[in-house]
Order: sequence, then structure tokens, then C-alpha cells
Amino acid sequence: MIRSMKELHGATIGATDGDVGTFGECYFDDVSYTVRYVVVNTGRWLSERKVLLSPIAFRAVDWEHQRITAALTRAQVEKSPAIDTAQPVTRQHETNYFGYYGYAPYWEGENLWGASPYPHPGSAAPENRAGFGPKRRWVWAVRKGADPHLRSSHAVTGYHIRATDGDIGHVEDFLLDDESWAIRYLIVRTGRWWSGRTVLLAPAWIERVDWHHSEVHVKVTRAQIEKSPEYDPARPVERPYETRLYDHYKVPRYWGG
Repeated sequence: MIRSMKELHGATIGATDGDVGTFGECYFDDVSYTVRYVVVNTGRWLSERKVLLSPIAFRAVDWEHQRITAALTRAQVEKSPAIDTAQPVTRQHETNYFGYYGYAPYWEGENLWGASPYPHPGSAAPENRAGFGPKRRWVWAVRKGADPHLRSSHAVTGYHIRATDGDIGHVEDFLLDDESWAIRYLIVRTGRWWSGRTVLLAPAWIERVDWHHSEVHVKVTRAQIEKSPEYDPARPVERPYETRLYDHYKVPRYWGG
């Protein structure tokens, strides 16, 4: 199901033997636009220290009651590698992190999470190998020359959106696939352009991101965006709506078909 990232802001993060903190923000990689870590605010428990948790550890996400349950103990979280969330998270940091928890690196394999399209194989309905194709969001081997970085959801919120022929608004939020943790859409508020319409743009339609100037350049025109199906945050994003959206832009659907 497609969910708004803001739905989880402030959500309680629970370990197997007690709570560890609250949901602060996400880090996503700028190659596949997938959430790789959740920043946990530990509060007084760890003297306000912030820690990273990978969706690999999550076993249940209760969106209604804003609670995430992780298959970790409080001691494991407390002793996890220290990471300064105010600084870039490097691949070396990630390697140490994955080694500590014993996770298979997501960047080693042909699927979004290495050997699987999902962070935890049990987090979605069973799928045979033949069914992996439509679910793939990235084949890392194809982009070995790429230099992926982790980006903060808080930092990117507010970025200006530039169509091929001008400005159209700013990033207001992100919509996640709650099984794969892939970012399916950027929620864009058009502001003064079209009476504050809210629309969705998929990461696949991004031409480039100017991280220095906080700009997202997309491969569509202002007219295309203006006439696209409007997003209603009060209604769930379901496949019929997604189909209309992709058909409007005349681009291949990420789910195939």
C-alpha cells in the first residue's frame, strides 16, 4: 500500500523488550529513491542520541496507531555503531552498520534489497522468482559507476520543482510503498501557480537534482503537470488512480502491464 511518510512522524519505535524512541526522518538513496534508514530520536534513554534503524529490522508497522516494531533488543540498538546524522552517511558507515547487525548489504544483488525486492522477505506476500521482475526498482550492477548518496527526507522537503519550461511548486512530502520502502511519489504543492493544487511526481520522471540549489528538475512540462490527475491526501492512492496518472504522462508503469 502507498503511504505518506508524514504519517510516521513521531511514531513510537519498539524493540522486543521495550521502546527505543520515536520516528524522526528517513534517509533514502538518491539512485533508487528507497528509504534505507529511519532516524530514531532516543530521547533521555540514550541522552538524546540519534540512531539509525534499517527497514530490514521492521516486523510490523501499525500506521493507524503510529507504531513500528523491530526485531531487535534495546541492547542491540544501544551498542549499534555511532553515526552522526548531521554528517553524510558514507558507504563505510553503512558497511560497519550492516556488519554489526549481520544484514546482507542491499547494494550487493540484483533486486532493490539485494537478494529480494523487500527489506525483510516476510514483510510481503510470498513471491516466486519469476514474479520479482515487475517489483524491481533498481539493478545495482547496471550502475556500478554510479555514486549513490543518502539524502534526508527533512532536507529535501521544500525543494523547488522545475518542469522543463519553468517552476511549478515544491516538495511537500513523500509517498512510500509500505512493503518495499521505495519512494513511489513526491507530493508536490503547486502553490501560487494553480490555486495550490497538489500533484504527484514519480522519481522515475526526475531528470536531475541540483542538491546545491535545492532544486528537482523533472522531465515533464508545466502543462502536463497542470492537467495531471490531482492528488487528494484524504484518499488512499490505489492502482486505478496510479494507472490514470501513468497513462496521462504516457510512461511505463513501475508495476508492469
